[in-house]
Amino acid sequence: MSKEQVFKLLQESMELGVKEYYFTGGEPFMHPSIVEILEYTLELGPATVLTNGTLCKKEVVRKLALAEERSVYSLEIRISIDGYSPVMNDPIRGKGTFEKAMSGVQLLVDAGFLPIITMVQTWEEDENVLVYENFMSVLRNMGYKRPRIKIIPTLRIGAEAQRNRGYLNYEMVTAEMLENFDISQLICSHSRIATSNGIYVCPILIEAPLARMGETLTEADQAYPLAHRACYTCYMGGAICKNMSVEVSNVF
Repeated sequence: MSKEQVFKLLQESMELGVKEYYFTGGEPFMHPSIVEILEYTLELGPATVLTNGTLCKKEVVRKLALAEERSVYSLEIRISIDGYSPVMNDPIRGKGTFEKAMSGVQLLVDAGFLPIITMVQTWEEDENVLVYENFMSVLRNMGYKRPRIKIIPTLRIGAEAQRNRGYLNYEMVTAEMLENFDISQLICSHSRIATSNGIYVCPILIEAPLARMGETLTEADQAYPLAHRACYTCYMGGAICKNMSVEVSNVF
């Protein structure tokens, strides 16, 4: 989207009472106006950028630190790194991406940010503690004294479905499962994702035609049936797109 399109959507969001903003992609830092967009967003409310960290360059980080310092709202940076070493991360994200992402983490830490490291779980459940503790050690050794790590359950769509498996027949949300369930835990109950191709129910389903909810945020202000297989992961994992507080450093 162009900067002008983003600004227009931000204006519409104000009219709807939106209280928090997330920027994802693709890769947000590929946008030539991302710093200006975030500076404007921080005039409206707290913002989060979901990035792979490889384009977190020194000058960009410096400008973002200044923007947050001038704002009454917070700027969170979430960096997707799928493991605590190149051996774990690079087969999934590409050769050399671990070192590039960690360089971005270092710049953010040095600038005073507390970046949230998000890892998609590609290991067995009983290895969660080991993976978490090893990554915590890596981060502390680089000078990140208050590491924040979030482990995200696997979404079995796209490349992951080809690499491992897709959803099984029983892995779907049913009406019975929603009885007495706190629907506010799901991002689709209160958020929408704006793209150059319209408004979708969530960032996970931007390639699912039935998840497109209109051209404007106003049109998309309606309920969405949890009919997609990926909804099962959100239901079982709970709040997988939300940030944790600074005080809580691990979410399994």
